[in-house]
Amino acid sequence: MNYLIDKPDVGTATYGTLIFAHGAGALMDSDYMQTLTAELNAAGVAVVRFEFPYMQQRRETGKKRPPDRQPILLDCWRAVYEEIFKNKDLCKPILIGGKSMGGRMASMVADELDAVGLCCFGYPFHAPGKPEKMRTEHLLSIETPTKIFQGTRDPFGKPEELSDIPFSKALEIHWLEDGEHDLKPRKKSGLTQLQHLKSVAAMVAGFAQSLSSKG
Repeated sequence: MNYLIDKPDVGTATYGTLIFAHGAGALMDSDYMQTLTAELNAAGVAVVRFEFPYMQQRRETGKKRPPDRQPILLDCWRAVYEEIFKNKDLCKPILIGGKSMGGRMASMVADELDAVGLCCFGYPFHAPGKPEKMRTEHLLSIETPTKIFQGTRDPFGKPEELSDIPFSKALEIHWLEDGEHDLKPRKKSGLTQLQHLKSVAAMVAGFAQSLSSKG
């Protein structure tokens, strides 16, 4: 397994580490993943990125592939967490999470892994245009402290579509104004994607700091 490990600059206070999984269609070093990683580092969070097997094959062959079946994705998360948790050079607490699909897969093993915290960026609550088919059952009882960062225009889940769902008390959704699935707002909003990513990074750092006593 290949990892990208990025730590805050020397002299910057470090509050924890996030194991950060990519979404269904982009590599671990995509522009979004790179930018958010840089902001997390600046906020004091170390970041470990990895790729699921299908994405590793895409990198090696140059040919796009659909995501692996869910059991493979979940087994990959288990293996990555076990390996990274043993790394004594990384600051604890170690949180897990990811962009879109990567975050959803993390949420499905978070309790099993006894993870300290979970951070999801653009959660795919449902397929675009199909809010009647929610993928939220396990989020009703999740016990891992969870932060979901979601744009208010995200086609995978908007505020009005989720307002009546009885999510676990361990879960909190932070809404980013006018953000799309990648948290990018429209120009007319007067906001920028970078502003949203900086805000998210600061919240992740605060979240990690709040969990530091739990290791």
